[in-house]
Amino acid sequence: MTAVVVPMPLPIPEAGGAADRPWYLRAVRGRATDAPWVRPALLALLVATGVLYIWGLGASGWANSFYSAAVQAGTQSWQALFFGSSDAGNSITVDKTPASLWVMGLSARIFGVNAWSILVPQALEGVATVGVLYLAVRRRFPAWAGLLAGAMLALTPVAALMFRFNNPDALLVLLLTVAAYAVLRAQESASTRWLVLAGACVGFGFLAKMLQAFLVVPAFALVYLVLAPVGFWRRVRQLLWSGLALIVAGGWWIAIVELWPESSRPYIGGSQHNSILELTLGYNGLGRLNGEETGSVGGGGGPRGGGAWGETGWDRLFNAEMGGQISWLLPAALILLVVGLWLTRRAPRTDPARAAIVLWGGWLLTTALVFSYMAGIFHAYYNVALAPAVAAVVAMGAALLWERRRVVRAAAVAAITVGASAWWSYRLLDRTPDWHPWLRQVVLVAGIVAALGLFGSALVTRRGLAPVAAGVSVVAILAGPAAYTWDTVSTPKGGSIPSAGPAGAGGFGRGGPGRFGGGPPQRFQAPPGQDGQAGQPGQPGQPGQGAQAFPGAPGQNGRAPDGTGQPGGQRPNAGNGTPPQGQGGMTPRQGGGGMGGLLNGSTPGKEVVAMLERDSDDYTWVAASVGSNSASGYQLATGKPVMPIGGFNGSDPSPTLAEFQKLVTAGRIHYFIGGGGMGGGGMRSMGGSNASQAIATWVAGTFAATTVDGVTLYDLTAVPGNGTDESSPTA
Repeated sequence: MTAVVVPMPLPIPEAGGAADRPWYLRAVRGRATDAPWVRPALLALLVATGVLYIWGLGASGWANSFYSAAVQAGTQSWQALFFGSSDAGNSITVDKTPASLWVMGLSARIFGVNAWSILVPQALEGVATVGVLYLAVRRRFPAWAGLLAGAMLALTPVAALMFRFNNPDALLVLLLTVAAYAVLRAQESASTRWLVLAGACVGFGFLAKMLQAFLVVPAFALVYLVLAPVGFWRRVRQLLWSGLALIVAGGWWIAIVELWPESSRPYIGGSQHNSILELTLGYNGLGRLNGEETGSVGGGGGPRGGGAWGETGWDRLFNAEMGGQISWLLPAALILLVVGLWLTRRAPRTDPARAAIVLWGGWLLTTALVFSYMAGIFHAYYNVALAPAVAAVVAMGAALLWERRRVVRAAAVAAITVGASAWWSYRLLDRTPDWHPWLRQVVLVAGIVAALGLFGSALVTRRGLAPVAAGVSVVAILAGPAAYTWDTVSTPKGGSIPSAGPAGAGGFGRGGPGRFGGGPPQRFQAPPGQDGQAGQPGQPGQPGQGAQAFPGAPGQNGRAPDGTGQPGGQRPNAGNGTPPQGQGGMTPRQGGGGMGGLLNGSTPGKEVVAMLERDSDDYTWVAASVGSNSASGYQLATGKPVMPIGGFNGSDPSPTLAEFQKLVTAGRIHYFIGGGGMGGGGMRSMGGSNASQAIATWVAGTFAATTVDGVTLYDLTAVPGNGTDESSPTA
C-alpha cells in the first residue's frame, strides 16, 4: 500500500457559462464536469428511494399511535401543535421536543389526518437524507462513491424502518446529515456562514430528539478546529458563532416553555415536576446514560449493565437485537476508517478528503460508543443515527482503495474488507435459518469470489477483472441488508418499539398489525404473582406478592372479564372500529401483564367509539385513560381529545387525584376507560408518581362500571355508584 497519498480533488467549477443554463437543464444534466450518466443515476437513486419508502405506506396505519395522536391534536389546536401535546385538551405533552410533530402536524392540517399525511413527510425526509449524503460524499470523492453511499443508506434496514415510521428519528437524521454537509463546506473555505448553518441544524435537531442531536458535536467541532484552512483563533471565534446558532435554534422553544405560566400550558410529559429542563437533563438526558430515568419502567442492572434494555458492551450493536438493524456494514466501516486515516496521514493539515473521513468517522465512533454503553432506555431503532456515517465511511474508503487497486497491499485490504462483510452478512442471515436459507449461501460465495477477484486484479493485467470484482462485491455486501429492507417495507409496522427485518431476527417489536407479538422480551416480564391478580368488573386489580399491581381498573393486570386474557378488558380486534386496518394500534399481548397498554395503542370497537362520540362536544375530554398509548387509540378513532393520565408510562403526576376530581366535578371529562399503561407500580418503576393508580382506584370505587366491547367504562357524569358492573348487552 503506497505511503504517499494523492488527495481526492475538490470539484472543479463549471466553465463556459454553465451557471447561466436554465435550472431545469442544470437539474437534469448536473455539473458540466460530470459524466453524462451521473445526474440520471442520482435522480434514479432518489426516485427509487422514494418508491421504496412510500410504496404501501398506508398499510402501517397510525404506526406509532402515541405520536399520531399528538399529530391529530395539533390539527385541532395550535397550542397543542406548538407544545407537542398528546391531546387537543392540552393536558400533557409527549416526552420529546416537538419539531417532528410540527412537520407531520402541518402536513395533516393540509391533507387531513390519515396515515399518508403523517408518514409521507417521514419518507420524504429519508429521500432528502440520501440526497444530502450524496452531495457530502461527492464533494470530496467520485460521483460513484456518492451514489454508493446513498444506496447503502437507503438499503440499511433500520433506515428503511424509521423513514417509513412516525418517530422523531427521521427528522433528526436528516438535520444531522445536513449539518455534516455544512461543516464540510465550511472546512473547505473557512466559511462562517456554513458553520453557523451547521450549528443551527444541530440545534433544530435538538428540537427533534433532544440531547441525542449533540452526539455529533465533538466530531464536527474537532474537524473544524483542527483542519480548517484559517488561523487558530479565527477558528475558535467561528466555532463560538456556530455554538451560538446551536443554542438559539434549540433554545428558543425551551425558553418559551420555561417562561410560559404552567397553569396555561400542558404538563411536560416525561418529567416529574412539569419541567422541560428536567425532561432534557433527566429522563431524556443523563438518565439515558446511567439508567436512572425517573418515571421509567424496567431499569435495574444486568450481568453487564443495561438492565431491562439489554446488556451493554463493545459488541452490543452486533448482538441478536441490534445486529440486523445496523451492523451489516459496520465491520467494513471500521476497517475502512482505519484505512482512510492511514492513507491520508501525510496529507496537508487542511486536506478535505481527510476532513471528511475524520468527520464521518467521528460521528460513527462517538455515537456507536454511546449506544454500546448507555444503561438507560435504548431501542434497536435508535441505530438509524449511525446509518449515514456508516454509509459515508464505507463509500469513501472504497474510493480510496479503488484509486490504488493496482497496489497489492491495497487490493489485499479491499479483499479482506469484502470477505469480512460477506462473512458477517452470512452470520446475520444465519440468525433466521428458515428465512430464505439460500440467500446466506449466495452472499458468502459471492463475497469469496469478489475478494479473490479484487486481490487477483492487482496481480494480473486483465483490465476488466477489477470492475467485475467490484460489482460482485457490491452485490455481496448489499444483498443481505437489501433483503432485510425489503422485508421491512413489505410488512406493516406499528407500536412503540418497531424493528426491521424478518420475525425471529432478534429484538422485539418487529411486526405490524397481526405480527408485532404484542409485548416486550422476557426480561420485561415481572415474576409470577407480581403482576397483580385479575379483578372483577368494577374492582381495581389487587396487588400480588411483593409488588404493586399496575394502576387501572378492572382486570388490568390479569385476564379480562371476557376471558381473552387482554389487559384492561380489551380484546383483540374488537369490532372494526375506526381507523381501518392497523390504524388503531397493535393487538395487546395475550395473557395479561399490562404491557399492551404501555407499548401499543388501543383498538376500540364500534360500540365503544359510539359511546365516546355521544355528546362529545359537551366535554373537553370525551374520556381519560391511564397511559398515552391506551388513550391514543380512542382519540384517533373518535377524533376527540382523550386525556392520557400519567403520560407515556402512566407514571407522571398529571393530573394529580385532586386535579382529576376537580375536572370531574366541573363536568369536563365524560368517561374513564379501565386498563391502560403502567403507572407508578410494578415492573421496577423508577420512582415515578402513583397518581394514576390513585385516580384509577378512586374511579373504580366511586362510579359504576359498564363493559362494552370488552372495555370497562366509567361514566364520570353519572351519579356516583358503588362500583358494580352494568355490562351492556353487546359486551
